[in-house]
Amino acid sequence: MKVTDIHSHFIPREWENLQKKFGGNNWPWMAHKTAANDNLNRQTSSAMLMRGSQEFRPVYSACWDPQIRLDEMDRDGVDKQIISATPILFAYDRPVAQASYCAQLFNDAALDICAKNNKRLFALAQVPLQDIDASCIEVSRAKACGHVGVQIGNHVGEKNMDDKGILTFLQHCADEDIPVFVHPWDMMAADRTKDYMMGWTVGMPAETQLSIVSMILGGGFDHISEKLKICFAHGGGSFAFLLGRLENAWLHKDIARGHSQHPPSHYLNRFYLDTAVFDHDALALLVKKMGPDRLMFGTDYPFPLGEQQMGQLIKSANELDQQTKQKLLSDNAEQFFTL
Repeated sequence: MKVTDIHSHFIPREWENLQKKFGGNNWPWMAHKTAANDNLNRQTSSAMLMRGSQEFRPVYSACWDPQIRLDEMDRDGVDKQIISATPILFAYDRPVAQASYCAQLFNDAALDICAKNNKRLFALAQVPLQDIDASCIEVSRAKACGHVGVQIGNHVGEKNMDDKGILTFLQHCADEDIPVFVHPWDMMAADRTKDYMMGWTVGMPAETQLSIVSMILGGGFDHISEKLKICFAHGGGSFAFLLGRLENAWLHKDIARGHSQHPPSHYLNRFYLDTAVFDHDALALLVKKMGPDRLMFGTDYPFPLGEQQMGQLIKSANELDQQTKQKLLSDNAEQFFTL
């Protein structure tokens, strides 16, 4: 079966010193544990992604070495993979000029990785989403350079997905046929979820559900062209499981309807979800709620909380027929991203 992974991340091996260039602190950088010219097997090459002086996440060479990535794709039978920046690179809290510089820097780096095999590796751009005009300029430039879509964070500061500026950007993407992948970041309740990786296991799903609900109740889908192609990461978080709760509130309390013209279930044909849910029952629920045409295979590779045997969740799902598995594994993604 053909397999296309829409949700994988990259980090360049190195980039210029942004703190030295712009000043300030907490800029991301890489602290490598092995020298660039060492004689070790490349598979063992590892680094610590830093935020200023603080350790953020251990990573290994699949993040920046396209050959390692391709080897591991071959190991698991993945034909194509779409790479996107790790959200720490977004720079949404920086001045617009600095964030625009970072977007171009990392967008070009993504294409450099994909150049190893541009029949199998594809890239999503990032944009300085705190400034909508600059974002529209950069996403159009990125598309012209070869990016197949754009990844955005699910919020900018206190602005959710129903913010007028973000909706303007999404309409620009609809007009230019640029697919959008929405990824959670900068998770809520950071102090209360700082232990046990709860920022990832609790915060990320909560942020994803919030982004979908804000788009629905904020009237986003009512006002944006149906040409918009938009996909939310991590199976939509808890959205599918709690859709009944959302629907019940909409039907019985005026205040719960927000600015939406229809009940929440009306909008299920307006967006896609990836399948990074790691559980057959959760996958079956997504297929039942969203339908087999609105789901795309995603792994969160190459991070430890991603799917470790890429594609096995769908391939081993006994309740899904072969046609549905093929749609989820590749057909929907190839159509969505025009691969």
